[in-house]
Amino acid sequence: MPSGGRGFDARSAGRHCPAMDRAEEGTFTDFEPARLTVRLGAVAANFQTAQRLAGPAVVAAVVKADAYGTGFAPVAKTLAATGCEDFFVARLQEGIDLRPLAPKARIFVLDGAQPDMVPALVSYRLTPVLNSTAEIAAWSAAARETRMQLDAAIHFDTGMNRLGLQSGELATLAAEHARRLDGLRVVLWMSHLSCSDDPGARMNRTQLDRFRTALAMLPPAPASLSASGGIMLGKDYLFDMVRPGLALYGGNPQPSQANPFKVVVRLTAPILQLRRAAKGETVGYGATYKTKRPSLLAVAGLGYADGVLRALSNRGAVAVNGARAPVVGRVSMDLVTFDVTDVPGSLSVGTEAEVIGDTTSLEEVAAAADTISYELLTLLSHRAVHHYEVAP
Repeated sequence: MPSGGRGFDARSAGRHCPAMDRAEEGTFTDFEPARLTVRLGAVAANFQTAQRLAGPAVVAAVVKADAYGTGFAPVAKTLAATGCEDFFVARLQEGIDLRPLAPKARIFVLDGAQPDMVPALVSYRLTPVLNSTAEIAAWSAAARETRMQLDAAIHFDTGMNRLGLQSGELATLAAEHARRLDGLRVVLWMSHLSCSDDPGARMNRTQLDRFRTALAMLPPAPASLSASGGIMLGKDYLFDMVRPGLALYGGNPQPSQANPFKVVVRLTAPILQLRRAAKGETVGYGATYKTKRPSLLAVAGLGYADGVLRALSNRGAVAVNGARAPVVGRVSMDLVTFDVTDVPGSLSVGTEAEVIGDTTSLEEVAAAADTISYELLTLLSHRAVHHYEVAP
């Protein structure tokens, strides 16, 4: 034993230790408590489905937030190879990172053109989505300073009260567009629907009417109103470009309707332990669940650090052998427990549990957690090991 230590050193004992050899090579173990499988072929197929539903409108892919948690680089490369020529990101750094992956693409930055962003926007050939007359003025000034005509998308608000020109700014721009757009080439007028996930919402028609009114006030240019949900509202909402995000990653943009998009993401984990619990035993932190019968419980090595929301405690379900197994007890940071008493087939340590995927849809899990598919997806990039499949 080495002096001053209490650990066991395999080499000092004269034994060969393959695990230590792998550690030195940077490959400690192949064990994966949580696995996030991303089907790139399904991403490509979903892009093509969006093209079919939106045709002849251009389909621009939204790849912000690490491609909704699925992996920015592999997804962007897949979309570019599938024929996507227009992308939307939120942050400036996302646009910078995307440029080498899609060198010929037009990349829109939703955050706009704040003064500190202007040099990088110009240098990386990024197109800002301008959200105020102040941003329009700053981008026009940049065009004069660089002696270039700069592309711009201009966003006006039609009811979200989030980003975008307000009605007074829109009226000013319409009246003074020749001066205010000096040096700029408007490649897109755009707005954003607030209720497109509900095809029966009156707000959809209200925003459509407001958008059409605004376009009639402005110089001609391509227009875009719809993201994923809007694509499914019908041809009136398509205009010249649509901007799917959730749909590309397999989410259902209108949960009340059948989902035309393929499943992209599977979050799975092997069972770490099976254990018998007598009737009346409690499970997990806070003892919030008590077994109602003799039960067979399974524990898997993933938790809220892997994007499995704590809100799923005693409410969610996983799929094992194609059957649903309810989550019992509180979801903890690294572990989740579920009741497999009624699961058919053989069970053992290593049997796969599906948290999100083919049996347990994004929408089902989101509903159980009282949230939305978008939040679930964007939380999945934290710790689970990503695996990419090319086949659809």
